[in-house]
Amino acid sequence: MAKIDQIPVTIVTESKRLLALDADTVLLRLPANSGHGHADGASCVACAMRTDVRALLFDLLEQAKQGLRPAFRRVVVDASAVPDPAVVIAALQGKLPAQALRDHTVARLFVLAGAA
Repeated sequence: MAKIDQIPVTIVTESKRLLALDADTVLLRLPANSGHGHADGASCVACAMRTDVRALLFDLLEQAKQGLRPAFRRVVVDASAVPDPAVVIAALQGKLPAQALRDHTVARLFVLAGAA
């Protein structure tokens, strides 16, 4: 079986650490959990969907496959607005249970390259 090249993902937890990106790199910005009637950090299904890094990475893959976005070789995730960036890191390290087939796909194709 051929080895699958994994796509490196870097998590940025402080916005001042974001650097210029090249054409092969996608930037995902995870929004804060606010703006529709609850305090930051409160449990909210809508906010959880907007900050589910595995779902967002899977969507990037699907968009590239369908020609809706250019192909990419790296991803930078801006998690500076997320109340607990450790959850984002845990999702990419496989420390959170897989909820769907997309989670297994992301675990196979993406690798946490670092957190800054």
